Amino acid sequence: MLGFVNVFKPAGPTSAQVVARLRRVYGMYSHDRKIAVGHLGTLDPQAAGVLPIAIGKATRLIPLLEDQRKAYACTLVLGRSTTTADALGETVSEGVVPADWEARLHDALPQFVGRITQTPPMYSAVHHEGKRLYELAREGKTVERKSRTITIYALNILGAEITSALRQAQGDTGDALALSAPKATMRIRVACSEGTYIRTLCEQLGEAIGVPAHMGALVREASGPFILYEARTLEEIGSDPHGALITPEHIIPFPTIVLDLRGSADFRAGRVVPLPQGAAAKHVFVRDEARMLVGVGETHGALLAPRKVFV
Repeated sequence: MLGFVNVFKPAGPTSAQVVARLRRVYGMYSHDRKIAVGHLGTLDPQAAGVLPIAIGKATRLIPLLEDQRKAYACTLVLGRSTTTADALGETVSEGVVPADWEARLHDALPQFVGRITQTPPMYSAVHHEGKRLYELAREGKTVERKSRTITIYALNILGAEITSALRQAQGDTGDALALSAPKATMRIRVACSEGTYIRTLCEQLGEAIGVPAHMGALVREASGPFILYEARTLEEIGSDPHGALITPEHIIPFPTIVLDLRGSADFRAGRVVPLPQGAAAKHVFVRDEARMLVGVGETHGALLAPRKVFV
């Protein structure tokens, strides 16, 4: 049991809860209740969208995933900032949205495309002295955080409206947040590097036009090669676990070579073997004559050295 699953995570459950559910599903399917399962990047509980999951020994391939770009669609809410930088936090400040807010926002967008710096929010999973920042935040503590450089590849406006109430997160609870003054909301799409905080970006956009801001709804549309319209719900995966598995070759663009019986036995034993054919790539997937995935090899001229051995 080895591969990746492109999960559509609904708003509500944590990424860890999704991992636990799939561990039960694939544990029962493979008769291995200790099967390794891990996500390729956490998604906030209130967010929905793509949550890539590695199953079995595919968890060992996660460091080899080079394409870590993300794409999100979110609601930027102007006129109110919160403790968590999203709609679930307590109000920190409110401000009147100027009549020319759309023009100001359009003018501000270009400065956020390219390499910019962000400071991780207190309500984040970053570690600080053995604890997650969100654990410290829940204790009422604030600590110094190091800024980091991230890249915004594209930042586009999808639509805008003025509203006097904003539904929580994905709006599926039917509960509205009572706001004291009309607020402006703008739907935006962001293509960015790994480690980007969309909540922080929303706050930065608000600061750029002089208005308190926070993030409303958030949907992750892509994570590396995993895209939204190909994602499967937890129910769909549960009904067909094998059909939901994606082979590593479809996710990581390494060529595949096939070793004969002796070559695959040596490779499994951790020995360097001759390449059966020339390979221009530095890394290759290795399969045996039965087409079973044996591991990942590293090429050195006419030789192939094991880097990851699965079976």
